[in-house]
Amino acid sequence: MQARHPIHRNALVLFSGGQDSTTCLAHALSHYERVETLAFDYRQRHVVELEARLHVLAQVRAQFAPWGDKLGEDHLLDLGVLGQVSETSLTRDMAFKMEESGLPNTFVPGRNLLFLTLAAALAYRRGLDVIVTGVCETDFSGYPDCRDDTMKAMQIALSLGMDRRLLIETPLMWIDKAQTWQLAHDLGQKAHAHGGDQLVDLIVEHTHTCYLGDRTHRHAWGYGCGTCPACDLRAKGWARWKA
Repeated sequence: MQARHPIHRNALVLFSGGQDSTTCLAHALSHYERVETLAFDYRQRHVVELEARLHVLAQVRAQFAPWGDKLGEDHLLDLGVLGQVSETSLTRDMAFKMEESGLPNTFVPGRNLLFLTLAAALAYRRGLDVIVTGVCETDFSGYPDCRDDTMKAMQIALSLGMDRRLLIETPLMWIDKAQTWQLAHDLGQKAHAHGGDQLVDLIVEHTHTCYLGDRTHRHAWGYGCGTCPACDLRAKGWARWKA
């Protein structure tokens, strides 16, 4: 996305409590003076992430003093209407599969577009300049609302519609999952006396990515069923990073 401008001092992070959004939160806390967080309840099957995210925020405050001072209010918005209009494996009890369109049935049409629109409205009210989101073109399933072009178009539309210069920042856009683990390590190393392992350990122990909402099976890379697309991506990225 576009380069940061001196007016960009405060950020709103789309924060689900997963690996990617936690890494984006660390990025924002490393770069901005004040950071707030936003999550959505859209009746997702893995609704456990809404609870996990609170543990992540608490651990960030407890373990990273410089970041805790910057971390502001947390917001949760009810977006149940998205669950009502979505026939996907993230909002219905159905098996994960590829559709005839070539997209996996984990794709929730319009999800990121709605997320960003509501985030922009909240950012406007809260006086925040930057929206940080963990979308990515490198390790993704072809979701059209994760593409860089989509983010650029949304940045223009929202800035015009709000009559305010908003920046949509995508720290993970061009890196894979192994590089996301490395980014978390590097960001943690700058913020904690005991090095980057502290943030990596926090992500492993407290974040949630599994689409099935499994918090019973503990793996080297964290909790999850180990078989859903999200777990598979996270596990393979961890293996490449550790290698």
